[in-house]
Amino acid sequence: MKSIFIDTWGWINLFNRKEPQHNNVSQLYKSLRERQATIATTDFVLDEVYTLLFRRVHVTQAQQAVHVISQAMNAGYINLVWITPERFDAAQTLRLKFHDKPDISFTDLTSMVVMQELKMREIITGDAHFTHVGMGFVLLP
Repeated sequence: MKSIFIDTWGWINLFNRKEPQHNNVSQLYKSLRERQATIATTDFVLDEVYTLLFRRVHVTQAQQAVHVISQAMNAGYINLVWITPERFDAAQTLRLKFHDKPDISFTDLTSMVVMQELKMREIITGDAHFTHVGMGFVLLP
């Protein structure tokens, strides 16, 4: 079973019931878990997710999300990929290459580096710029 990448948008939609794509992302996540697919994400993505959740939802809900993600990592459902100095450098190179796309966050560029390195194409995101870079990424849901 291949891995699917999930970015900040995907996590926020999964854990915040007020998000427009919450139901779609929740169903997709449940389906991936049932198929025992591995979901990959990075430490940079989780940095953003935890920051945003504690700003947007009740503290109890944010704490529960952190707990669920932690448990899923411990159980091997989520593969946490660390942004190493080499990956950081590769993201800097992408930042310079995509100078005409200033709306792409540096965290998203690090995600693109990881996805390319691990030969991942599918990403749970609402960020269309993953398709604007011409790297063959496929947006889910």
